[in-house]
Amino acid sequence: MIVENEDELLKLKEIGRICANAMQVMAAALEPGITTEELDRIGRKVLEDAGARSAPEFCYQFPGATCISVNEEVAHGIPGSRIIRPGDLVNIDVSAEKDGFFSDTGASFSVPPHKPKMEKLCRDGKRALWIGLNQIKAGEPLAKIGQAIGAFAVKNRYTLVANLASHGVGRSLHEEPGELSTWPDPSEKRMMSEGLVFTVEPFLSLGATWAEGGDDAWTLYSDPQAPTVQYEHTVVATRNGPLILTLPDGAS
Repeated sequence: MIVENEDELLKLKEIGRICANAMQVMAAALEPGITTEELDRIGRKVLEDAGARSAPEFCYQFPGATCISVNEEVAHGIPGSRIIRPGDLVNIDVSAEKDGFFSDTGASFSVPPHKPKMEKLCRDGKRALWIGLNQIKAGEPLAKIGQAIGAFAVKNRYTLVANLASHGVGRSLHEEPGELSTWPDPSEKRMMSEGLVFTVEPFLSLGATWAEGGDDAWTLYSDPQAPTVQYEHTVVATRNGPLILTLPDGAS
């Protein structure tokens, strides 16, 4: 989607803030003993109280309001009876729709007691996201995002999952310009247009390079199996850099 007027931007900011608020409330509730289904219900209430609806549920009939992936699950984990344990690595992915506009955000969390390696992975996952975000500017190549994240990963001895990409978003959950690599991609020749709406969501790992399906139609697992984190924002490309849409109330 290309933002064409202030009304569209205001609606994108609203749904971005709703998704971010849901993420923030879910993160605060994440603790040993809670089930992923209970955590999902918390996120659903935030969305519904704000007049929004779950995008994966609405668009793809996903069996949950949010995606919650634990440890070996790298993405699209189905909320259910799984109990969060001390030391777990948990990814929460929230996407939603309101008034015909969509937004998408994600983050990974190390559940106390923290393992130093997992704390560092989470910290560096956030750094990888922001390194990618800092490449965003209208008129610049989209490939700069993946090149910068890739250089960071190599320098710090991480791998990137290369079949889970960023994507266009706005009027639908996944739209033009399609998938956007968050790893070095020599075939990426497109430019960032003024007003382009898309996500940045690198999957930084301690060894995985791919995501493989499992026994259900949704959950993806790291291959080779290794701790993996994802951090994601929805942004608008402007001449002054990225306008981040998925910030909670009170964030600047």
